[in-house]
Amino acid sequence: MTKKDLFKLILCLVICQLAGFVGSLFTSPSIPTWYAYLNKPSFNPPNWVFSPVWISLFVVMGISLFLVWQKTLRHPYVRVALLWFAVQLVLNMLWSIIFFGLKSPFFALVEIIFLWIAILITIIKSFRVSALAGALLIPYILWVSFAAVLNFSIWNLN
Repeated sequence: MTKKDLFKLILCLVICQLAGFVGSLFTSPSIPTWYAYLNKPSFNPPNWVFSPVWISLFVVMGISLFLVWQKTLRHPYVRVALLWFAVQLVLNMLWSIIFFGLKSPFFALVEIIFLWIAILITIIKSFRVSALAGALLIPYILWVSFAAVLNFSIWNLN
């Protein structure tokens, strides 16, 4: 791996972890207060599960982003894959802002549908550039699928 590639990898990891950090700024203050008093379904994981899962997913997302960016920008699909990656990353942060910051499970549910679609498109576009980059995003869409069901259940129970 060249120094340039190492720099790109580190930057991709930092960008993704930074997105998680931004989301946590809205999430953390609400966990012991507003979120603690919501009715939750029986399959709601304990609060301590979310942080390690998201940190791990953001690492994998960073590696996926790197694998796409590692290809030349002249590759016909790289720019499109990078654009969709950025879209889904912004939507990912926005979900935390809506659900925890604005305390709105309904609007977060609407938003997570757009997030899920953006992740699916990102996976498809990433596969065109690197099969591994696309495959690395599959656990992410599976977790967001679970999060969407959880979000729906919380909205429904409250």
